[in-house]
Amino acid sequence: MNPHDPHGEAVAASLKWQSTSAGNTAQKRNIDEIYACDVFDERKMHERLPKHVYKNMLEAIQNRKRISMPDAEVIATAMKDWAIERGATHYTHWFQPMTGLTAEKHDALITPDGQGSVVYRLAGSSLVQGEPDASSFPSGGLRATFEARGYTAWDPTSPAFIVRGTNYATLCIPTAFVSWNGEALDKKTPLLRSIDALDKQAMRILRIFGTDTGVNSVGSTLGSEQEYFLIDQNLYFARPDLMSCGRTLFGNTPPKHQQLDDHYFGSIPTRVNAFMATLEDELFRLGVPVQTRHNEVAPGQYEIAPLFESTNIACDHQAILMDTLKRVAGRYGFVALLHEKPFAGMNGSGKHNNWSMSTDTGVNLLDPQDETHTNNQFMTFLCAVIRAVHLHGDLIRAAISGASNDHRLGANEAPPAIISIFLGDMLTDLIEQIEKGSTSRTLKGGSLDLGARSLPDLKRDSGDRNRTSPFAFTGNKFELRAVGSTASVAWPNTIINTIVADSLDFVATEIESKLGKNPTDAKRDQVVLKVLQSIIKEHKAIVFNGDNYAQAWQDEAARRGLPNLRSTADALPALETSTAKKLFRKHKVLSTSELESRVEIFAEKYITEVSIEAQQMVSIARTLLLPAATKHQRALAETIVSSEQAGASCEGLRDSLIKFVDMVHAFQDAIASVESALEIPEQSALKQCVYCRETLFSATEVLRACGDALEREVDQALWPLPSYHDLLSLR
Repeated sequence: MNPHDPHGEAVAASLKWQSTSAGNTAQKRNIDEIYACDVFDERKMHERLPKHVYKNMLEAIQNRKRISMPDAEVIATAMKDWAIERGATHYTHWFQPMTGLTAEKHDALITPDGQGSVVYRLAGSSLVQGEPDASSFPSGGLRATFEARGYTAWDPTSPAFIVRGTNYATLCIPTAFVSWNGEALDKKTPLLRSIDALDKQAMRILRIFGTDTGVNSVGSTLGSEQEYFLIDQNLYFARPDLMSCGRTLFGNTPPKHQQLDDHYFGSIPTRVNAFMATLEDELFRLGVPVQTRHNEVAPGQYEIAPLFESTNIACDHQAILMDTLKRVAGRYGFVALLHEKPFAGMNGSGKHNNWSMSTDTGVNLLDPQDETHTNNQFMTFLCAVIRAVHLHGDLIRAAISGASNDHRLGANEAPPAIISIFLGDMLTDLIEQIEKGSTSRTLKGGSLDLGARSLPDLKRDSGDRNRTSPFAFTGNKFELRAVGSTASVAWPNTIINTIVADSLDFVATEIESKLGKNPTDAKRDQVVLKVLQSIIKEHKAIVFNGDNYAQAWQDEAARRGLPNLRSTADALPALETSTAKKLFRKHKVLSTSELESRVEIFAEKYITEVSIEAQQMVSIARTLLLPAATKHQRALAETIVSSEQAGASCEGLRDSLIKFVDMVHAFQDAIASVESALEIPEQSALKQCVYCRETLFSATEVLRACGDALEREVDQALWPLPSYHDLLSLR
């Protein structure tokens, strides 16, 4: 360790933490306590509610119906009793405003009884409705500063849970968040509306095929994998850019990082594994069913994956997971970085949004089954998705946009901005058969003989996977790989649910209009085949099974008329089109004003994030990097003077000094350019997005290049920021 390294103390503290027994034993786990679940789930309700209230509650959850106020009073009392038995003193309406984060206002469960004592109370009205301030959250013009009233509304389909700290426990009640006018100010309300829209149209398809018997509803299901980085807490606090922006604004990749692929699926470091174990304990306690953990590609990068759940609950659990990740990391001296691209030149992080549709009886409607060519119902749902993505790929691209995800999309660890569908060999062969007018076969994968007697034959899937595809069919679901790691998954799934609902509406209407009354199964299959044939001919351009990174695909996609929306500034206008407004109005997911508000919010967030990064870069450059560079310059000059006075030739050093002085001047010019670009013109928010992308962001890229060039030259002992090597090595 370099004794003059300004970060030596932080590194030493980290190594000391890892070596002490306290670091490894502080998180002792009591198994009985860990698995005493802090979720007011169906089992808890069955134990505590009167039979008729429990039955009403279950029916309301399963059929997405409203709960009566008398039942709400009984449920609130039971929930309160359960919570205080588990140590809760407060409750909160837990909601997801348009910040992309979660929000909560804590109220005491304790109420004075007027006789010098207190009672615990949670009224049914307090369970059902709350009132946070609506004007201080992003509203996109739906609320003005003087219009403060907003409401939270209990979502009984998502179970309440208890969040614990060192000396507190809080009952969290999942809720929607709306304005005084009833307009959605959150992520959950549109999501629930989109689920209703999907249910309505999917049930029409089931009725066409006569498979709706015993089915009360159809909903989407979701499994959302989460990638993240862990870095040492001591080093994090020495990086102002990480603290304020979540990513490094300056920094060079070390000679060795991920090139050898030796971190991916490698042995999990002891300290990280201890963190992961505690994280999973916390998540199990909160009812979040995680299953998989592993090293990701970049050093210091990891992934956690949950089981599939109904989309609404999965979105809530994804928000809980992100909060818990950050909270638990600190116990082990880590900071969890969820930014899409915290380190330049290496893989970034995302979410793999695995989406499907399922009946309330547990039937996955995107399961092709063995003889898929005979499964007309599956092919109908599949073709509806193909049509939806082809018509509304621009909306999917807009759903995954954002300043942080712009750094990642199109790089080698994430799909490009062109939205296409991967189907694989078997399904591609089937849609080609349908296009020709009949189906007669389903391609089989067979088995693999590995050539060693001790190894089993492996069942081979009918097609390979494609990690470069933005929207890939992966066995019995579609995987949207392009969602950003910081993003709420509620908005992308609202988009997917809505466009698929619209496509199912189209398909059902086409089939119903041609069937007539009391059709035979043979006639139905004939009509279905003709409708699907027409859909495939019109929308097969969205299907691409090759390398989505290749320039040849970008050229081909342009010939097919597929949009290439490279940045957030390019993507957001898709939400302003008359087509988008009509789509969301038709299915009662978002009114025109609600949709326009989201465009305003997303644009403002993009502008603000790019501006904050630019301001932080200028601050770091002026107050940290430039002083270090000038010290290095002075030391180099003094070395030359003293050496020449001693009679030594310093021609090489003089050339180095001249070159370095030019670099410092270029750095100063780049700082001035960013400062000038920060004067954003007064114009519409979408035009400001374009300015920020083309002018401000471009200026920061030049400044970064100049700063990184200086880091490669300046004495390491003088450089004021922890290097990538330090940030990524200490685990």
